[in-house]
Amino acid sequence: MFIVPADRRPRRAFTLLEVTLAVAILGMMSLAIYRFVSTNLTAVRLSTEMNETDARYSGLSNLLTAQLQDLPPGQGTLAGEPFKFNGRSRDEMTWICPAGPGLFTRYATGEYSVTMRLRPMERSEQMELGVVRESEDENNPVPDNKSWVSLLTGVNSMEIRYFDPRLNAWVDRWTDRGTLPHLVRLTIDRAGSSVPWEAVLPLR
Repeated sequence: MFIVPADRRPRRAFTLLEVTLAVAILGMMSLAIYRFVSTNLTAVRLSTEMNETDARYSGLSNLLTAQLQDLPPGQGTLAGEPFKFNGRSRDEMTWICPAGPGLFTRYATGEYSVTMRLRPMERSEQMELGVVRESEDENNPVPDNKSWVSLLTGVNSMEIRYFDPRLNAWVDRWTDRGTLPHLVRLTIDRAGSSVPWEAVLPLR
């Protein structure tokens, strides 16, 4: 019989310092991955919110363009007045129309006066953009709970300008009830954005 001699060489194990360094490296890698993922998720969220906001404003531009191009000239169709409160532009624009896109309902009879304007939001310094609908027929008033239609929230100010081809210039009010401006320029100062949104709406 042969007796195998026992291996008495000392087995080398990880020291506490090596284990600590490994844990620290893993922790730093995990933190870096977390920050990377978190940053990308934040960027995606902000991009999605911006795209949704841009889509709402594009929808507003398309809606107003369709409505204004459908207005017949004359008969008090369109009017606009500049207003300012606390140094902020809060211009208003009014048009006369029957049921349809400009009235935001297809189920109405007669003609209505629709005024696009700003109004303060509850418990906020910001305002919301919307339209007030009033019937031209005193015997057929619009119910109070349906007179206001909100379009956009988080608005600081709104400026409306009208291009008068006779003057070849932009004017801040429109009072000529016999004709329509060629262009309407809408500038909205959005909350949380350093660059205002602007759209030029062709009426022809």
